[in-house]
Amino acid sequence: MSSAKGRRVVVTGATGNVGTSVVRLLGEDPQVDSVLGIARRLPDGPRADAEWAAVDLTSEASLTQHFEGADAVVHLAWKIQPARDPATTWRTNVLGSVRVFRAAAAAKVPVLVHASSVGAYSPGPKDRAVDESWPTHGWPEAAYCREKAYLERVLDAFEHEHPQMRVVRMRPAFLFKEEASSEQRRLFAGRFVPGQLARPELLPVLPDVPGLRIQALHTEDAAEAYRLAVLNDVRGAFNLAADPPLDAGVLAELFGSRAVRLPRTVARSAVAAVYGLHLAPTSPQLFDAVLRLPIMDCTRARDELGWSPRRTAVEAVQELLRGMREGAGTGTAPLAGRKVG
Repeated sequence: MSSAKGRRVVVTGATGNVGTSVVRLLGEDPQVDSVLGIARRLPDGPRADAEWAAVDLTSEASLTQHFEGADAVVHLAWKIQPARDPATTWRTNVLGSVRVFRAAAAAKVPVLVHASSVGAYSPGPKDRAVDESWPTHGWPEAAYCREKAYLERVLDAFEHEHPQMRVVRMRPAFLFKEEASSEQRRLFAGRFVPGQLARPELLPVLPDVPGLRIQALHTEDAAEAYRLAVLNDVRGAFNLAADPPLDAGVLAELFGSRAVRLPRTVARSAVAAVYGLHLAPTSPQLFDAVLRLPIMDCTRARDELGWSPRRTAVEAVQELLRGMREGAGTGTAPLAGRKVG
């Protein structure tokens, strides 16, 4: 474990769900002297937790100048929508990430921490947990998974070319916190869906779709893992998730509802119909990917990072639902709160 002090850390995507938490935790850490938050749109009003720079990763503006003198770059910037325009998300997520990696190398930054995802994993088991050696080829039909998996291959080559750089790949499960709930409603359900629908009494029956067993994590717990990765001498990939895995039984208990078996083909047809009518932004291809995500084993993060989540997956979902009902948000453009209906 490293004990050096006086670090300068640059965080891309600093105004998003994970970025706001990472910036705050790094800013509070006595081992970190300064934090530079990079985002396309700056936060509302002055913030004491970091310096800020407005940079669009798809532009030709130089990133190297912002990375010079940094001890670590934490790359979180990602665009989930528009899912209907994969060329746009590719420019930001893949080409933008490659620009970040190259700029970090050009500025001789010693540490790069990259936000990968459970979505990078190839289809895997739901009845046992897999470690970080599971293949990362994603589900190729879903743009999100395809892009995360592609960057895993980019980093394979990058690590070979830059052995002096310590590269860490975080592979978190679904990340929830109350302040990000309005954003997540807009991204996955649509901006006109009322958050008040996220009430247990409105869901007497919960669909039990074969394969719908996923993991979740509170964003603050994920941010703590990023902080530890910056400060400690670790490298490689780390799975991040909290217990318990979320399936129809767990969610039915959370909502006080009854789980009813629904064939996968019926559920997918419903998602495809809603998506086809432009009533929701979540594609049937992403639905297919979710049904195939493996359950992750997080032993390595616990043993090598000294990390463990403080909140359960159920508590993370409860925060999401509460925030959706209340239109929760915070003072950045991605996390702007809004109550609908």
